[in-house]
Amino acid sequence: MTVPMTFMNEELEQMKKAGLYGNIRTIESPQGAWVRIGGKQYLNLCSNNYLGLANDPRVCKKTKDMIDKYGVGPGAVRTIAGTMDIHLELEKKLAAFKGAEAAIVVQSGFCGNLTVMPTLTGEGDLIFSDSLNHASIIDACRLSRAKTIRYEHSDMASLRAKLKDNPTSGKKLIITDGVFSMDGDIAKLPEIVEIAEEFGAMVAVDDAHGEGVLGKGGRGIVDHFHLHGRVDVEIGTMSKAFGVMGGIVAGSATLVDYLRQKARPNLFSSALTVPDVAANMAAVEIMEESDELVKKLWSNGDYLKAEMKKRGFDTGHSETPITPVIIGDEAAAKDFSARLFEEGVFATAIVFPTVPKGTARVRAMVSAAHSKEDLDKGIEIFVSVGKKIGII
Repeated sequence: MTVPMTFMNEELEQMKKAGLYGNIRTIESPQGAWVRIGGKQYLNLCSNNYLGLANDPRVCKKTKDMIDKYGVGPGAVRTIAGTMDIHLELEKKLAAFKGAEAAIVVQSGFCGNLTVMPTLTGEGDLIFSDSLNHASIIDACRLSRAKTIRYEHSDMASLRAKLKDNPTSGKKLIITDGVFSMDGDIAKLPEIVEIAEEFGAMVAVDDAHGEGVLGKGGRGIVDHFHLHGRVDVEIGTMSKAFGVMGGIVAGSATLVDYLRQKARPNLFSSALTVPDVAANMAAVEIMEESDELVKKLWSNGDYLKAEMKKRGFDTGHSETPITPVIIGDEAAAKDFSARLFEEGVFATAIVFPTVPKGTARVRAMVSAAHSKEDLDKGIEIFVSVGKKIGII
């Protein structure tokens, strides 16, 4: 008798043969410039901990203090008994930081997109989505039941043509990543906003890799382009630059009120935990206090990209501290990552379906926690391994 679940083994074997099977490392230390894996220290060049806040003593202290006062769990969804005063305090801080009227926090950045698209659009509506948008945007669009129309990546002529060719009496929403995480390029948000205003469409931007990176003191892409009041919805995550966990949606007071009443992640999933709320609150306070960490992040990113290019690596067209080292072949990228690990650098290969086939890469992610000596060590190993396997 055929076992119905055998397809999983077959697909896993196919993934291994194609070089698409992921080897997931287990970290035994706090996130930082260096991490311990298997009892050894490795230079960490693949974490999204942009500002080094994941183990910042100020974040840890506030979290411990708030646990002593409030406990750990919220106990319920926000709309029943899970809204605590600290949730509201964090939302006020985030709204002020983002320069928005209001904000709502949810469980993750993924949930942030699930909060927006299926709530603001439905059958009979149209969503115009950048072809390289994150998987969470793609899934949120599917759940909305609106018709999703993809436009070519950051191609404003393509977006305009799609809007022109698809008239509707329903709602129109344009959704884009703010910073595209695999290539490090920035969305053409001013042009998107102008096109949206011309065609009567709403604009939503997922600023997951822009918060803590772009704008004054890391306030994000809307602040970066001075578009306050012209972007309808800002979606983000607190799992990257904030160093914690949780999602955020910011915009008008009416938008946030609407989402509180109708968004399913708010209605049917428990509220963000006390430690997460406390740590995020501390992260916002640190970012409001000084832009020193953001400046250090950019200095490190600029240095790493320049030195990698100088040594013959293809780093694509990144406009942010994200530094993709593009290999092309999936198996070669995985081999490169494995060889780097053997030499003491933790930098994961990124392959299909995360990036299109034929564009596999090792993505180097710097943080404000890295010193110049850390980066020089990493560059030295990248060059040594790259030469050994014929990448440079």
